[in-house]
Amino acid sequence: MTRVLIPTGALGLGYDRAALALGIAGRPDIIAVDGGSTDSGPSYLGRGVSKYSRASIKAEWRELMQARATAGVPLVIGTAGTCGADSAVEWLLDITREIAIEEGMQAKVATLRSGQPKARIKAAMANGRLRALSAAPEISDQIIDDCTNIVALAGTEQIAAALATGADIIIAGRTTDTAIIAALPITRGDHAGAAWHGAKVGECGALATTHPNSGVIQIDFDATGFTVEPMAPEASATPYTVSAHMLYENADPFILYEPGGHLDVTHAGYSALDTRRVRVEGSTWVPGRYTVKLEGARVVGHQAVGLAIIRDRRYVENIREWAADVKTKVTQKIIERMGLSSDQFTVELRLIGVDATLGGLENRKETLVEVGVLGILTCPTAEQASEAAKILNPYLLHHPLSEDEPMPTFAFPFSPAEMQRGELHEFCLNHVMELDDPMSAFVLEVHEVGHA
Repeated sequence: MTRVLIPTGALGLGYDRAALALGIAGRPDIIAVDGGSTDSGPSYLGRGVSKYSRASIKAEWRELMQARATAGVPLVIGTAGTCGADSAVEWLLDITREIAIEEGMQAKVATLRSGQPKARIKAAMANGRLRALSAAPEISDQIIDDCTNIVALAGTEQIAAALATGADIIIAGRTTDTAIIAALPITRGDHAGAAWHGAKVGECGALATTHPNSGVIQIDFDATGFTVEPMAPEASATPYTVSAHMLYENADPFILYEPGGHLDVTHAGYSALDTRRVRVEGSTWVPGRYTVKLEGARVVGHQAVGLAIIRDRRYVENIREWAADVKTKVTQKIIERMGLSSDQFTVELRLIGVDATLGGLENRKETLVEVGVLGILTCPTAEQASEAAKILNPYLLHHPLSEDEPMPTFAFPFSPAEMQRGELHEFCLNHVMELDDPMSAFVLEVHEVGHA
């Protein structure tokens, strides 16, 4: 039997510290926590940085390092620094070194880097070892060259290799959310289908319970299945909450693809052991060709934004007409005065409080008091984006609905009114790469940190 303690759905989100203490008292075999996601878009991978504050990460990581020392078991994090780029792994390694010195700890740390050299991706494409997933964009050598970061998602084999070093702490680059949980149970001979299924249930911590924000859950894996138990006393796992998590971020509620095969839960059975625990058996692991998913991001422009607040009733009631006219005039002026062609830039006006989220799909029609107008200018360079935003500026402040009425004055909440957003990134890889050796696309290193 293997007991995995999962403190939270992602490092930086917080967790119930009393529940964590109960989990440590339960003598886990490993502590596993996710460090990232693509939920917040491509910028973090493109820049190779974390979206969470360093202070928050350091505070929570310190507590988990202390918990690990108390339990005397490995602590593993996957997709370090939100994006899992090599720079993010180095960032968390630096934090780990700081904490070790400050706490008087000594620890052996394994780093697993997932960054991919462009030559490797090009060679895989040329040799027919790169396969596009559904709705993947077209790629070329040029697009690969344009990527600022490319990562491969590690599976259980790479995490197992890191565990085999005897490391106290494993800082992994981009991994599948499940790999860090499933690796030790699979290595120790527990049921493979149960390991992958339980890992899927546990990837977001207590999200698969009645109290998602409590964070901490414990999963016991064995030869026939797994058992889920939340650590917060007020939380419960139920057959509904556990089975429902196969729907989370997954196109098929029964099939989950991972490196080296797929999980099939078609015949899984969920039973309540009591009011808090759920037992699951019947999951199947189906081995297949060994592939790793690739993620890449590239710069596609620079952005500047401006925000105006409109409260005049006539303008609020006719805000879509007004915004359309502003967009038309600003677009034409950028073409005439900056010499850009229409396919080199975009002008967006998002109406905050009207339909900024759904646009033309919005079906709620309610009385409006004020509207925020967010202008977004995207151009090839930062200088051009700034210039375009300044062309938009007087329209956001003074543009009238018609030529025969007084010039209005709206409100800017900031000065200067235009703000640089910097580089605009996009995801440009949604492919899998075939590997003969699971470790061939990853770099494993061991470090000693803290006081000797």
